[in-house]
Amino acid sequence: MAIAIAVTGASGAVYATRTLAALLERGVDVELIVSDYGRRLLRDELGEQASVDRLVSFLIDKYGAGVGAGTMTVHSNRDLGATLASGSHGCSGMAIVPCSMKTLAAVAHGLSRNLIERAADVMLKERRRLVIVPRETPMSLPELRNMVLCAEAGAMILPAMPAFYQQPKTLDDLADFIAGKILSALGFEHSLYPAWTGQVGP
Repeated sequence: MAIAIAVTGASGAVYATRTLAALLERGVDVELIVSDYGRRLLRDELGEQASVDRLVSFLIDKYGAGVGAGTMTVHSNRDLGATLASGSHGCSGMAIVPCSMKTLAAVAHGLSRNLIERAADVMLKERRRLVIVPRETPMSLPELRNMVLCAEAGAMILPAMPAFYQQPKTLDDLADFIAGKILSALGFEHSLYPAWTGQVGP
């Protein structure tokens, strides 16, 4: 199975890397697109070791050798001739994590100016899973309306809002929760966080 992951310039690089690692651990063929500001985000929030050209090594160092079960192909966001730009390409779903408000607006209005926007448009027109993970607060009325437009077109809006019933102890625990939600939305089973049992704690 191939899944596209797009990283844009909204804060929340740890959500992107945890999602990437979890998919790779499941043997998924990940097709990665990183915007210019997404590249800056990875470096600013996680350090130079998480730059795109060193990302696989970073994921293995942080999450373990199991990351090697999958494959990762990096596409240029400028390449509108890439396979992801066509509905004939067999990519099963896509998540934009984190999703900037600029990218959200472009997807909402079908602009397709770059590969992230075009790949998202392909997911919508082919009725495939598109998960949009906005990380912004507070939100303006245009941003809220853009989320509604995306939802009406068939996308799932999955804000980066971690829960606390699982009693997280670290930032990684919070990242696990969001990555788990993304995996569920893409149709994968996981154990990144415990299911709600009706009470807090063991």
